[in-house]
Amino acid sequence: MGLRDFIKEQVKKVTTIRKKSDIKENLWTKCPSCGEISYKADIEKNFHTCPACEYHFKTSGIQKINFIIDNGSFIELDANITSLDPLKFKDTKKYPDRIKDAIKKTGYKDAFISGVASVNGKNIHIGAFEFSFLGGSMGSVVGEKITRLIESAIVNKNHVITISCSGGARMQESILSLMQMAKTSAALKKLAKSGLAHISVLTDPTTGGVTASFAMLGDVIIAEPNALIGFAGPRVIEQTIRQKLPEGFQKSEFLLEHGMVDAVLHRKEWKPFISKLLDFFG
Repeated sequence: MGLRDFIKEQVKKVTTIRKKSDIKENLWTKCPSCGEISYKADIEKNFHTCPACEYHFKTSGIQKINFIIDNGSFIELDANITSLDPLKFKDTKKYPDRIKDAIKKTGYKDAFISGVASVNGKNIHIGAFEFSFLGGSMGSVVGEKITRLIESAIVNKNHVITISCSGGARMQESILSLMQMAKTSAALKKLAKSGLAHISVLTDPTTGGVTASFAMLGDVIIAEPNALIGFAGPRVIEQTIRQKLPEGFQKSEFLLEHGMVDAVLHRKEWKPFISKLLDFFG
């Protein structure tokens, strides 16, 4: 074998190893914001944000919960509640088939994960949306789980933390979905009367009926950087009012500037900030 052939063979071997280790195992990730390619482990250590520009990558509901709570303290509640099909809804698929697909994809029975946990030793009730489950849409099960979470918190005298990431009300349940807006809001009124706090964390995206109900009813509202937060989308609003919206409209920083949220915080700041809030609320 000549030198040239030997080099070609070695290059081929190295390329094969690199493809198997770096690409197949997904060791590197390109940031969609700044274009920087970072080691995946470094992104995970940085709370699933880009080490170069702090872009917040999409994360699951349980990952968001774990950013806040003490390690291993989460105990899930109401894990087995599933949606029915009262309207016999069908588009390109039957609604029950969509539910089955979402359960298989996520491992959860619906789009909201709720439970009890602790934050620096302080007991809390906490819940988060799983956006991968039908776009984090709020149907009757999600509304029921949020309401049960709040009612359990009242009984146990714990403050409530919700982490929103949702496209809004679930169209397949129509008015039954929209009813959850009033249901969750009424539950929060009972929480307030009990002298307990609701800390609302808004992540990208938080829209529709979720925004128009419990998500914006926090005693303190925290948003992650550059998150889309609003009721209708910017394009829908522009088409309706026939005007160009301000730059950054419905982004976290815009809402902070206009008094709609109380703080815009990197994920690494969530736990220490919320711990201080829990101390304040007592």
